[in-house]
Amino acid sequence: MNIEDIPRRRFDALIIGAGGGGLRAALQLAEADASVAVVSKVFPTRSHTVAAQGGMNAALANVLPDNWHWHMFDTVKGSDYLGDQDAIEYMCRAAPKAVYEMEHFGVPFSRLDNGKIYQRPFGGQSQNFGGEQAARTCAAADRTGHAILHSLYQQNIRAKTHFFDEYFAVDLLKDEQGNVLGAYVFDIHSGEEIIIEAKTTLIATGGAGQLFRTTTNALINTGDGMGMALRAGVPLQDMEFFQFHPTGIAGRGMLITEGARGEGGYLVNAQGERFMERYAPTAKDLASRDVVSRSIYTEVKEGRGCGPDKDHVMLKLDHLPEDVLQSRLPGIRQTCITFLGIDPADKPIPVYPTAHYTMGGIPTNRQGQVVVPVKDTPEEPVTGLYAAGECACVSVHGANRLGGNSLLDILVFGRSAANHIIQYLKENRFHKALDENTIQKAYDRLHRWDDTSNSNGESVDDIRRDLQKVMEDNCGVFRTQDVLDNGMEEVSKLAQRLKNASITDQSELFNTARIEALELENLMDVALATVYSAAARTESRGAHSRIDYAERDDKSWMKHTLYSSEDRKLDYKPVRTKPMSVVSFPPKPRVY
Repeated sequence: MNIEDIPRRRFDALIIGAGGGGLRAALQLAEADASVAVVSKVFPTRSHTVAAQGGMNAALANVLPDNWHWHMFDTVKGSDYLGDQDAIEYMCRAAPKAVYEMEHFGVPFSRLDNGKIYQRPFGGQSQNFGGEQAARTCAAADRTGHAILHSLYQQNIRAKTHFFDEYFAVDLLKDEQGNVLGAYVFDIHSGEEIIIEAKTTLIATGGAGQLFRTTTNALINTGDGMGMALRAGVPLQDMEFFQFHPTGIAGRGMLITEGARGEGGYLVNAQGERFMERYAPTAKDLASRDVVSRSIYTEVKEGRGCGPDKDHVMLKLDHLPEDVLQSRLPGIRQTCITFLGIDPADKPIPVYPTAHYTMGGIPTNRQGQVVVPVKDTPEEPVTGLYAAGECACVSVHGANRLGGNSLLDILVFGRSAANHIIQYLKENRFHKALDENTIQKAYDRLHRWDDTSNSNGESVDDIRRDLQKVMEDNCGVFRTQDVLDNGMEEVSKLAQRLKNASITDQSELFNTARIEALELENLMDVALATVYSAAARTESRGAHSRIDYAERDDKSWMKHTLYSSEDRKLDYKPVRTKPMSVVSFPPKPRVY
């Protein structure tokens, strides 16, 4: 096929990814009468936002006293002071409005007896700048992400958003000046290829949890948007910071929400000891996620783990009233009954840290514009290109995300990006001409996997399994220089092996196999960004915990890492420590 023969569609805005960030942006744009295309490799309600359980944070003060400034302090502290404080202020101030918008869109939040939205305690929350525990997380039982995603999808159907369901985005397309003007996509079922031209493009493809063997992430979380950005010349920011959730089901990785501890659950070791009192004497089981994950890892490593192999700890919920479990944590209870044969009302749940969330990603400002260093300036917007959600790095999560801030992040910055796009479209009313060379590159990348002459090459499945093992062994909860250096070497070897891999299955499953190959290319690029960034940061900060550099080094490392795929080069830019309207929070020792 010649690229001239490929069908073309034109829209004002293209959104790649149909999770909460993409759908929130699409709704805002559709209601402003923009023509919007949403490309998703799964049916929209199967996007990974559906798996978010615990809730979204907002200082509503429905249960305990609260205000957005306390929320901001907790988020800055939770980020281990690497979060950009202007973006954090913007998010925390916008949070109550974001919750009320979701309520009006149809999200059935759990309620208090007085009819107000129920809020549960979550890790890293406090009243009065580090005081007593706060209750800030607005929940729809333990299915909050599910409720939000379905409500947003229904609203988008009403608003007549155009969906390309089960289409895979291969690469971004540009003009000769380097402006992003859409994407090259294909229909997973039929293999039909389409060029989507758009005045603006928003990447909202989620995280890259499939880097690791044991993860809470679905199989679709392969860092596709981050891979596309790297190939388009955009660096990735802070990729060394990958969050391990402390309570995945041991050996399986399925998520047990932090809301379980927010409702009164607690962790015990083999001696039945509530060990978090040792590591976080004030917050205990509701310390931030990186602290709890390291504590569990340490308990197991020092021989106090549970089970025949002493390889996990236990999460106790059996002391809670059964009606509380059934009303507040029904999904968790059913998951344990189905997959473990355990009713948490009767027995504790075996848990262990599992790969969960990508704190780094495509660098953006708080309007969702993708920003890159240019000459002597720390950052400059890429015309027409936006990112939101887990694939983006605003950075409101810094070195460690607080539970309940991810749903808030996707909604606040999905909406913010859409508002900026609306203004951009008013000033840029006409389509620009695509550079045909970028179309050819995308075409060649896709059809490189049609070549069966290399049928003796390695299989994509084998390389993916090896990559996940290498990442788990060399870029986990605790790290050292030797381990990270080995990780860089091993991932580089895998990247070389991938060049010689092939697909031998030319049956009706061929498109699926081709997608797995394209996904692995994206994962490989993201893996390189992660290990190279981690090996360079010689300090411990948030989720990046190094045994050989145990202390946080604010003098040398109060800066964001930027990784470029060209020559695997690292650059840096300063953390924005000045908020928009309030006094900044200077770095302090981070204790809970």
